[in-house]
Amino acid sequence: MKDESLGSVMEDHALERVPDNARQGWLALSWNTAGIVTTLVQLFLGALVTFVAGLKIALLAGVCVTVLGALLGWACGHVAYRSGLSSTVMSRHYGFGQKGSIISSLIFAFMIIGFLALENALLYRGFIFYLGIADTVVARIVIYGLLSIAWVLLTAYGFALVARVSSITLVFFLAVLAYIAHSVITGAGHSLSELVSFGSQFPADVLKAMGADDDVKKFIFCVNVLIGSAGALALVDADLGRYARRSRDIGIAALIGNIMMDVLMLGLGGVIMYAGIPALVDFYMRTAGMSHEAAMHAALQSPDSITAAFVVFGGALGALLMVLAQSKAQVINTYSASLSLSNLFDALNVRPGRLTFVIVANVIGLLMLYGQILALVNSWITILGVLTTAFAGVIVADFFIVRRLAPSLDTGADRPAEIVNWAGVLTSIVAVGVSHYLLARVVPVEALATIAICIALYPALRLTVLKPARSTQTASAGV
Repeated sequence: MKDESLGSVMEDHALERVPDNARQGWLALSWNTAGIVTTLVQLFLGALVTFVAGLKIALLAGVCVTVLGALLGWACGHVAYRSGLSSTVMSRHYGFGQKGSIISSLIFAFMIIGFLALENALLYRGFIFYLGIADTVVARIVIYGLLSIAWVLLTAYGFALVARVSSITLVFFLAVLAYIAHSVITGAGHSLSELVSFGSQFPADVLKAMGADDDVKKFIFCVNVLIGSAGALALVDADLGRYARRSRDIGIAALIGNIMMDVLMLGLGGVIMYAGIPALVDFYMRTAGMSHEAAMHAALQSPDSITAAFVVFGGALGALLMVLAQSKAQVINTYSASLSLSNLFDALNVRPGRLTFVIVANVIGLLMLYGQILALVNSWITILGVLTTAFAGVIVADFFIVRRLAPSLDTGADRPAEIVNWAGVLTSIVAVGVSHYLLARVVPVEALATIAICIALYPALRLTVLKPARSTQTASAGV
């Protein structure tokens, strides 16, 4: 590989099939699927759902989401393994068509860059909290600027460097997390049985306002909170699955990622916050003059609170954990965002190269911080989970159902893609609209309704009234 040019390393097969000699085993893939989900945000979500539903119900919901997320991740990853293409590029051939994939690229890019901006904001607030500095324009320029430069440099050289960064930071992150968890738990004085069986921590009126006032509703609340991340992870699994040597490699990596996200991070986030909440509340009361009730609210009001918690619990080690947790996720976020933007602009016949989109993704992420777009991402996080699930559902329905019912359509990714696959576009719109706006009260887990609609509607449309019409133009990826 010594004669491989720097340009080709940076391009990292963004718009073409990953060659067989560049494929990796499950371990290399798993560093990334585990790395992107072991974040402070996931620890916060673990604390949130366990405090709403109690540890047992929250873990049951986490296991259910793990199974669903792993299956969806493997299915998307398998298509990527077979085609060798990233999630948005393969959507040209499986479900959307060349121009239709613009829709999937916009959805995924908006969501993943939104996460990039959210994680940057979390890191920034953690830094100013730990360093005790004021939130000024200069502080923002310096910290956000240095973070963005780091993500660009660590992502510019493609999958090999991304995997290496993830593996190193994940090992250190887990070691520091284990140490802090041990310190917090042993210092709290709770018995083991109490730690693994605590119930809802919010008052009954708060639970009722959240629509979680009985065990079934608590379970549904947990699933809805967790499943959006599982849908997004399935598309990241596809971006990584194109590097898999075998289908089972990405299947194992998808399973490990979901276990880390919805079992390990959920359980640790809940237990650590349950054991450490008295110390955190005491900190807010002493430093900010809050009442006990206000301090309790502040301790679980946003992901910022989990950042503060680990700095309070661990001091310098807590700050190190924050950096390790977020840096590996940000590298993978930037990597996936660059692939999505590459497909988006390639479909529009603009091809400046993947490195350009690594930079563009970070610039857009910075712009989100200074406008109302980040607030839009926050308010749309549930619908974005449904959108990404619909995207993944159409790809899966096309590959596993339509291609088997109509083998003549299974031409692979070597042939030019049709301009627009209207069956996939229409199915996505209908699935999102019906599951989110019409069936939400009947099927409260919107992602399940979305997948069911995609699996039923897409084959029906694709094989009857909206049969494929192939373009004579050279529209395949990488041409």
